[in-house]
Amino acid sequence: MTTWLITHPQCTEHDAGDGHPESAERLQAILRALQHQTFEYVLRETAPRASIEQLEQAHEPGYVRSVLDSVPSEGRHELDSDTRLCPASGEAALRAAGAVCHGVDGVLSGKARRAFCAVRPPGHHAESNRAMGFCFFNNIAVAAGYAVAHYGLQRVAMVDFDVHHGNGTEEISRGRPGLYYFSTHQHPLFPGTGTPTDDVPANIINATLADGDGSEAFRRAFNETILPRLDALEPELILISAGFDAHRADPLATLHLDETDFAWATHELGAVARRHCQGRMVSVLEGGYNTAMVGRCAAAHLEALMM
Repeated sequence: MTTWLITHPQCTEHDAGDGHPESAERLQAILRALQHQTFEYVLRETAPRASIEQLEQAHEPGYVRSVLDSVPSEGRHELDSDTRLCPASGEAALRAAGAVCHGVDGVLSGKARRAFCAVRPPGHHAESNRAMGFCFFNNIAVAAGYAVAHYGLQRVAMVDFDVHHGNGTEEISRGRPGLYYFSTHQHPLFPGTGTPTDDVPANIINATLADGDGSEAFRRAFNETILPRLDALEPELILISAGFDAHRADPLATLHLDETDFAWATHELGAVARRHCQGRMVSVLEGGYNTAMVGRCAAAHLEALMM
């Protein structure tokens, strides 16, 4: 069964301004890397727009309307100092969220076994009623809510190895039936949330990493915290927030991972998926801001997804 690569040209049109780290160049670098012959049998899929109904699986209706109504006809509009809309941003955000829902459709219908959504803007900082951290709609939480509402799944696991805690995914998931959030992330670091001692419900698992931590600490967090709890859950679907900003060369954090660590984590998650949900996984791009490295990281991740 095939692996899908889901993307859309509009995702490179979102422009937060000169010098902004969340730039089109990061997605362009990934798409260039994925042209390698290793991926010749990966099926390329065009991301559809997310419907309003799908977006409302994670976001309050008034918030969805406010974001789309705030898209400017020219120039830029700031939702916060880091999170800026340009005329192309609304379409890009709809395609990014729609890509992950399309991936869910693919793997749950049996048309695909795995999917990687190479899209932007990212999503895991967007809360149910607030944009932040470069994110407008929470792509992974939208898709998880869609899987529960549309397909009746009861155990959808979202695993986030971005270097930043997915505060939005946690906020949307807190105590919500069917959704389970697992995260490794550097702490302290933006957004300052996600410590294991936080008052969180049983469906939230956080494993923190410290400034300077590398492969050993990352893999220990997976082996001792993430994977055992994920196995115990017996998920029906695994969704991955694939951020590559824990790479040692990334400018926005200070962990010391490399592409082999992302491939290892993907392989381990794939083993859980094979045990419990017919191998079904959908991954979506989050962070990763060193454009010289992000393509290599995404290629290692996709190659592991294909196994």
